Amino acid sequence: MTALPDNDLLRPAAPSPQRLGDLAATLDLAPAPATADGWAAAEVRGVVADNRRVRGGELFAAIGGAHVHGARFAPAAVAAGAAAVLTDPAGAGLLPADLGVPVLVTPDVPAVLGRLAAALYGEPGRALGTFAVTGTNGKTTVAFMVDHALRALGRTTGLVGTVEVRVAGRAVPATLTTPQPDELQALLAAMVEAGADDLVMEVSSHALALGRVDPLVYDVAGFTNLTQDHLDFHGTLEGYFQAKASLFTPRRSRRGVVLVDDDWGRRLVEQARADGAAAVALAVAAPAEVPADWRVGDVRADATGTAFTLTHRDGRTLRTATALPGGFNLANAALAAAMVLESGVDVAALQAALDAAGGLSPVVPGRMEQLSERPRVIVDFAHNTDALAQALAALRPATAGRLVVLFGAAGERDRSKRPDMGRVAAEAADVVVVTDDDPHDEPPAQIRAEVLAGARAVSGATVDEIPSRAEAIRTVVLGAGDDDTVLVAGRGHETVQEIAGIPYHLDDRDEVRAALASRTGGPTA
Repeated sequence: MTALPDNDLLRPAAPSPQRLGDLAATLDLAPAPATADGWAAAEVRGVVADNRRVRGGELFAAIGGAHVHGARFAPAAVAAGAAAVLTDPAGAGLLPADLGVPVLVTPDVPAVLGRLAAALYGEPGRALGTFAVTGTNGKTTVAFMVDHALRALGRTTGLVGTVEVRVAGRAVPATLTTPQPDELQALLAAMVEAGADDLVMEVSSHALALGRVDPLVYDVAGFTNLTQDHLDFHGTLEGYFQAKASLFTPRRSRRGVVLVDDDWGRRLVEQARADGAAAVALAVAAPAEVPADWRVGDVRADATGTAFTLTHRDGRTLRTATALPGGFNLANAALAAAMVLESGVDVAALQAALDAAGGLSPVVPGRMEQLSERPRVIVDFAHNTDALAQALAALRPATAGRLVVLFGAAGERDRSKRPDMGRVAAEAADVVVVTDDDPHDEPPAQIRAEVLAGARAVSGATVDEIPSRAEAIRTVVLGAGDDDTVLVAGRGHETVQEIAGIPYHLDDRDEVRAALASRTGGPTA
């Protein structure tokens, strides 16, 4: 599965050619025994690990897969214009003798792929200011906020994340949080070519564990929080934490800003500093006795948003606001501001830029995105226990009527969180509607039953089950009173629902708008 669509925006238009001999010497690659003399003088203009994306003059990286080795697709890649092939010894044994292009061999192709791509494209990450955000929840919002602040400062940015990939103001949808190594380096080269000054990225724990971002060293890395998620991949919370923590080492970042409102953040600061990393602590809701370099104070929340002051222990102070609701978005905004300041931006310059831009209030698709006022209907990506609880807590104070939540749980993911999600929903909401999320190849009814078990163990809330997500959204929107709040949670910006291996178009926001139009008899705000 590729992380990025095959789009000209995402690859440099005119990469400089590189000699295979120079690349082999730099990365300790060896020619396959059957490779003809003169291979070292051959030139390549890029690298791809998907034969369907090959363009003339590029190197095809043939990686061993779970079922089929990529070397099986090397002839197709060469037919499409590949000028060389990189593979492992097993892959080299699968190549036809008459392939017709040079073949380089390395024991571990994924381990060298990022460094190879960076070398091919001229180390594009070094030409950009680079910002990375990791954590269980809030990555997308913080990334959008950092991007918003940098653009307010007059800088041209590139953005990589769960929702979209943006290059100097032009955007395409993304399908994975963090692209594959060859795609990422090509994307950075395209950003440099387009005149970008800065890169802002979400970096997932999967990407860190699998080395997708290597060999990038970020100027500033930010950490939001850590709660139970992705245990199907990492096995334990400790393994999940260590994957995140690897971003805050000298190998991967020059400076870290860590939210220390929970024990994981406090532990991360200590571990990062012990590893020799430059890490600063940010306290938003942490007790006063928790040491912090940056601290949030003078918080004032009303119907228009939350204003706050961010103060460094050296006396530097920034006063700004965000229109996005909830204490977690206050923390997101503070982290974004601190990251920009820790990159070397003068506080007065950022103050003037945010004042002119109206604070840290970018539109973040599918993140507490409000589609209607009466009833208030909000679509949010909250897809784990903590995110769901925080979203509901943020919406309760301004809800005069009932608080209604509609959500499900993804199939083939961490099953242990399902009853907990049902429980926190029933504890916080007046009405809970359990529906399907992305069942994948798991029986949808089984997933719903596990969520419902947690919800029905709590007394007080009305709990319903509506399998069809589109029907569930229509039902709750049409049934809501003007003073009610409806939270449609779990999928946010996503537009494809996968059931039994088949993708179906489903955008929660479109379904909400259609239901609102039926409710009012006309278009909605």
